Amino acid sequence: MENALCKSQFPDISAIIRDYAEHISTTRQLADHTVRNYVNDLVPLVVFFDDRNLTEFNKVDRLFLRGYLAWLISSGYSRSSVSRKLSALKSFFRFLRHSGVIELDQTDLVTGPRKEKRLPSVASSFEIDRLLDEPNTATNAGIRDRALLELLYGAGLRVSEVHAMDLGDIDLNSAEVRVVGKGTKPRVALFGKQARRWLEKYLHDIRIGFAHRRSESAVWMNQAGGRLSTRSIQRIVKKYALAAGLDPEFHTHSLRHSFATHLLDGGADLRVVQDLLGHSSPATTQIYTHVSAEQARKVYLGAHPRAGKTKKSDRSDTPDVQKSTGTP
Repeated sequence: MENALCKSQFPDISAIIRDYAEHISTTRQLADHTVRNYVNDLVPLVVFFDDRNLTEFNKVDRLFLRGYLAWLISSGYSRSSVSRKLSALKSFFRFLRHSGVIELDQTDLVTGPRKEKRLPSVASSFEIDRLLDEPNTATNAGIRDRALLELLYGAGLRVSEVHAMDLGDIDLNSAEVRVVGKGTKPRVALFGKQARRWLEKYLHDIRIGFAHRRSESAVWMNQAGGRLSTRSIQRIVKKYALAAGLDPEFHTHSLRHSFATHLLDGGADLRVVQDLLGHSSPATTQIYTHVSAEQARKVYLGAHPRAGKTKKSDRSDTPDVQKSTGTP
């Protein structure tokens, strides 16, 4: 990424993007990896500038922007990727205008491609049981991993929330954990008996063997004494998901999707699920009602004797319709 910016013929663009990265990091309180993603999404824009020999932001108009979106699509980027890059571009140009680099921002005049409607990846309760049974709990790492999986699913947490968790955030007596979600929004998440059982075993028997002064407050630790990184947590989930025979696309966030869907399947109110997930709007949580309905449809079509394709034996039971003879 740095190479693409440094090699650009656009004067000072590397420094301007660094200023932008610092701006969104401080004003929006975004995580480091989120800031990096925003910056990475601007790299194709810099390449497009160079291809068009453009060296002034003020020359970016609606026609240029539409050409950029068309170029992204023709370059093989997916619709969701194009939409994400357009979002980063709009954020960047708002920064340029507020900083006085440009006088007019026309990015609001263009819209991205219509997004594909994809339902989140959700595992069945049976598949979740298989996943949770995968860690070898005869080992210290296995007990840690079992507790980690139980909490991710049992509380519906994001990987960033689990990564940042400190000892003072967990209350085993009330089965609650304080987390900080998106936009530094704090909330209290709940977890059940199984998660509490494995958490207690990990915290009392295993974590002390991993502990190290440089990460003494961290809940989730590696065997070298450091806080587990988000990447490490993702790798742990992926390893056990593949071992359990789950969909290869199953990832850490799929546990959160499964948590929400299973709550709704069990009769939980949508607003309760919204609060447990930490969503600011019920519209965000609404997607899980569609997932739940789709799950119900699959079960119905697969299980109900009158829901599937018509069988030959069914046809023989169909009453004959008398042909009209004109006689009453």
